[in-house]
Amino acid sequence: MELEEIFSLSPSFQVVGDRAFKPGLDAMRAFDSHLGYPSRAFRSVHVAGTNGKGSVSHFLASVFAANGYKTGLYTSPHLMDFRERAKVCIGNSFEMVPREFVYDFIIKEKQYIRERSLSFFEITTGLAFSWFAEQNLDIAIIEVGLGGLLDSTNIIVPELSVITNIAFDHCRYLGHTLPEIALQKAGIIKDGVPVVVGEFVNETRPVFEREAANHGSRLLFAQDEEREVSSLEGFELQGDYEKNNLRTVRCALKVLKGEGFAFDTKATEEALRHVASRTGLRGRWEVLRESGPRVICDAGHNPNGISYVMPQLEREGVDIIVLGVVRDRDLEAEQNLFVRSAYYFFCNAKGNRALPCEELCVRLTAVGLKGEAAGSVAEAVTKAMKKASNNGTVFIGGSCYVVAEALELAY
Repeated sequence: MELEEIFSLSPSFQVVGDRAFKPGLDAMRAFDSHLGYPSRAFRSVHVAGTNGKGSVSHFLASVFAANGYKTGLYTSPHLMDFRERAKVCIGNSFEMVPREFVYDFIIKEKQYIRERSLSFFEITTGLAFSWFAEQNLDIAIIEVGLGGLLDSTNIIVPELSVITNIAFDHCRYLGHTLPEIALQKAGIIKDGVPVVVGEFVNETRPVFEREAANHGSRLLFAQDEEREVSSLEGFELQGDYEKNNLRTVRCALKVLKGEGFAFDTKATEEALRHVASRTGLRGRWEVLRESGPRVICDAGHNPNGISYVMPQLEREGVDIIVLGVVRDRDLEAEQNLFVRSAYYFFCNAKGNRALPCEELCVRLTAVGLKGEAAGSVAEAVTKAMKKASNNGTVFIGGSCYVVAEALELAY
């Protein structure tokens, strides 16, 4: 039985969207109890935020592993293989949760899962925590799935809570104002546990200050504590947005040193520079082809993410963009962010969540973008490569699903 067949027990938000979302912790706490409380078997760092939490989680895992700590890493969504969600990082390498463990876990827990109608994310969180509990970890980096307060991962009591930033995304679940969204993210703050906030604005800072005070938690704002990273030269991750993520990580590491963790300066710097190869991180300003033409992909998929990606593309002279989005995307909030000088091949990824490329084309050409509907991701990429000059640049993005399909293509 294949993993995708097993997980048809409970479709994921990644596949079906809204109907997979199940907020609340009661079912997760009961599942954790049923499994023997694996959530209590390892120390952890909890990472939330609108954007950047995946990069920050991978940066931290790479640093811990490079400094001799056996490190668990739980993230979502996956791009190519479900098992990307749960990894153990050791030294400068990593391993994903074994297929056999996934299969055995689901077979063993199938009746419980069905009787209690667990969500996909509750299942995967229980699975990851159970695997981590068997690994004798020194630390686990746990990324929030959606929000924070009611997210399934929020049953842990970490050594440190990290909130990367606050922006508009998943508003129907988290709120329609920045303070409302910040309050949901701040829900991961635990009594007496220090918290690092990567980025704030005037509307969100008071929310974090109030919630940290309510929990007796030491609060640090990375913007206040760390200088902005000036250059990404020598780093595998080249997206402009990583400068903010690195500042957040450096602030978090200072706090963790105070909690008794030891980090060698040289090993840490190497780990930060080579995070993608050491942890298997994909789809963050990833160069798929160096030239003839150059091909870059990035999984940024909301206005805040796009606001970093598009200016960098314009600065680097992108010629052609392959773009696909999901149906519930707020294109009106993004339409003025897209590069105007590029030619677009609008596509739709597989699955029901994708906005049909014909509709995407109509909506964005109506506001001045130049391009055409190009069918599937593979078809759009083929057309883009034919149109591009040898010294040009092709960008592929708009959603995680588009990037996932693009990663499987040959360049």
